[in-house]
Amino acid sequence: MADATHISFAANDRSYFSLIKKEIHRIATEAGLSAARTNELDLIVAEMTSNLFKYSDDGEILLGVFNNGGSPYIELISIDNGPGMVNPTRMMQDGVSTSNTLGHGLGSMKRLSDTFELYSQIGWGTIVLSRVYNEPERFKPKSKVIMRPIVVFKPGETTSGDGFVYKKTDKYIKMMLADGLGHGPEANKAINEAAAAFKVFPDYSPTETIRFIHTSIKKTRGAVISIIGYDFEQKEWASVGVGNIAVRMMGPAGAFRNHMSYNGIVGHNIPNTMNDQKYAADLYNQVLLCSDGIKTRIDFAKYPLMYKYDQTILAAAIYKDHARRNDDMSVVLAKLN
Repeated sequence: MADATHISFAANDRSYFSLIKKEIHRIATEAGLSAARTNELDLIVAEMTSNLFKYSDDGEILLGVFNNGGSPYIELISIDNGPGMVNPTRMMQDGVSTSNTLGHGLGSMKRLSDTFELYSQIGWGTIVLSRVYNEPERFKPKSKVIMRPIVVFKPGETTSGDGFVYKKTDKYIKMMLADGLGHGPEANKAINEAAAAFKVFPDYSPTETIRFIHTSIKKTRGAVISIIGYDFEQKEWASVGVGNIAVRMMGPAGAFRNHMSYNGIVGHNIPNTMNDQKYAADLYNQVLLCSDGIKTRIDFAKYPLMYKYDQTILAAAIYKDHARRNDDMSVVLAKLN
């Protein structure tokens, strides 16, 4: 089912921290995380909320649950607009603290996490990423294309009108970001019918995929959709979009190119003439997709040395600075490995 990949918890009031911990514990247990791993997750959440209370007035935790081929993992992203850290690496060492505590918090989170990263800037804030796998020994080999989505539903809703899905074969990988018109269950129905059509369409072409989806979701509200494919043999991207999903192709040397979508609404009206737009992998090694829940005037120079970090950190930084809190919000980063 296509829906939000993450749930947002406002962590700006200490009285709610116990409720946040209980809810994350419940979700992790229902996802299939073992008791031992869930207990370790509890400790990570406790440290995250403690740090947000100490250093930020408007902290937020994003919780993501990923099936991972039947061996689930939990992703926690702590986001704050606090003072930031001068030396993040040093702050992860035990015994280092700026608040007269024992200074074991970040070090403990790192030890308990299977993936742990921290990005911080003075005057901007801090992002902490923690992943806890149910079976760490079953980490899957990295794919040729690493995909990192953050999809969060509009505050006040219980389901997302945005959705991200992908399809992988031995020849290609193909991704879709869809934004159903409006919000809530009806928008979610539109993106799920689009996702079902996307998954059964047998061919690679993004343009032909959108044409197939268009005929499949005519009884729904409709959606704006962008589809990106990567051909492993040709070593090139192919892309097409209808409506206001922002797509930016980015290169290893900092070059970028904004992909232009066609006007229309999939399921209602699309152009008669559309073509796949191709981008060579040696020029563009990653792609960014954003729904209109994200303001797209993004200056990547604002995030120095971000290339050293997990793609989720950059996705979270974009979400932090550019999310429209009155809408469904989606940021997806895909990068060649």
